[in-house]
Amino acid sequence: MLWRYAAILLIAALSGCASNGDWSSDAPTRQDPRASKAKRVNLKNQSVSDLYAPSSNLWIRIRDGFEMEPMNTPLEIEQVRWLSARPDYVNRSMTRSSRYLFYIVQEVNARNMPTEIALLPFVESAFVTNAKSSAKAMGLWQFMPATGKDFRLTQNVFRDERRDVLQSTDAALDYLQRLYKQFGSWELALAAYNWGAGNVAKAQKRNLAAGLPTDYLSLKMPNETRNYVPKLMAYRQIVLDPQAYGIVLPELENHPYFVAVDVGSDIDVDLAIKLAEIPSDEFHSLNPSFNKPVILSNANQQILLPFGHAEIFQANLKQYTKPLSSWAAVQVTKTESVDQCAKTLGVDADTLREVNGIPKGMRIRSGSTVLVPKTSRRPGDISLAMAENGSLSLDKPAPPAPKKCAKGAKCPVAKSAKGAAKGNSSANNAASQHKSASTGLAKSAKNGSAKTTGSTVKASNSKGASKIQ
Repeated sequence: MLWRYAAILLIAALSGCASNGDWSSDAPTRQDPRASKAKRVNLKNQSVSDLYAPSSNLWIRIRDGFEMEPMNTPLEIEQVRWLSARPDYVNRSMTRSSRYLFYIVQEVNARNMPTEIALLPFVESAFVTNAKSSAKAMGLWQFMPATGKDFRLTQNVFRDERRDVLQSTDAALDYLQRLYKQFGSWELALAAYNWGAGNVAKAQKRNLAAGLPTDYLSLKMPNETRNYVPKLMAYRQIVLDPQAYGIVLPELENHPYFVAVDVGSDIDVDLAIKLAEIPSDEFHSLNPSFNKPVILSNANQQILLPFGHAEIFQANLKQYTKPLSSWAAVQVTKTESVDQCAKTLGVDADTLREVNGIPKGMRIRSGSTVLVPKTSRRPGDISLAMAENGSLSLDKPAPPAPKKCAKGAKCPVAKSAKGAAKGNSSANNAASQHKSASTGLAKSAKNGSAKTTGSTVKASNSKGASKIQ
């Protein structure tokens, strides 16, 4: 049975917008190849296209694309048992995946990769888009900061594309394809994604020197990496035959869940939510990369909306006659306290501290980019330079100079902080690792879908946390 699905694009220069809400821009449009991944329709010149899928059920499409051979090892059996004993946890993560799986499967199919790869976020993050590990890995695919930069994922004060659904998926699949080309098997590619390509290569060299095989099952590796592929294969088994394990998969229709809407002018997050007429939680689940209350046109950003609400957003936008953005960005020219900086910029200190996430007692360093309310002195959209390079650096004020002791008086001796020098090496080591949220998210997911507003979900270092360099 052929099922209909729709996909929509709102072009940057939407006609009919009010003059102070015009989405056109004098700046040349920058093309990003990753921005073309979602299906689009120009509503200015076209009606919504009717496209057809070979199946009404996305799970069938995923099963049809399986290519990896079951391992049938005790580790895989153990992982299947662990998941089947926790049907509520599995159901919650499966339900969360419904927003993203169609898009990920589309991308996996376009690259001729096995559809088991589309299930990898179950292992990495349980499909919690704002999942954060103790080693600062972020997002569905758990990118570490350095790895994210290697794959052109912007990380600045305005956005973290490691949490962006489109950008992080594209980068993760690029990474996995590179690793597959290097190692020649998906099992080894996945081990390298988890443990690091250098570590897998070294393990192979050790086996070669000892006259041993160099396949995944023959290599000596950490337990977390040893369990990594079996975890993925356990999800594969459950998707293949959920009834055998007492799992009920949510219904996933084989059509897009969201629509990519181009941002042609800065727009406040709250306003975008209002115009789209969707709950705040739903918006942030689809758009977890935004760090600030404004979405920047010069960042070549997109808004993802449930496809049933894209036309609502467009219609409401055309009728909206007020300014779309209420925020501007400025670069601080000297290091000073928040109160001093607020006075210099002519803004409220509490607003400056809150919108920029500055803890009390911290100073803003010279060269930092801060968000401030837009005024007639600061009109227009935030510049391309700030959108791409904005950073915020903070420091603690210098401690007051010790009081001079009177001649002959006994002066107190300042105590040095115990272990101040300790932990540097372990901190650096942790920063070089890429931790996944596979097991640690079981507790955080206990109460249903995690909200992406406010603080991020933290992944624990419990058994099964993975490392990706």
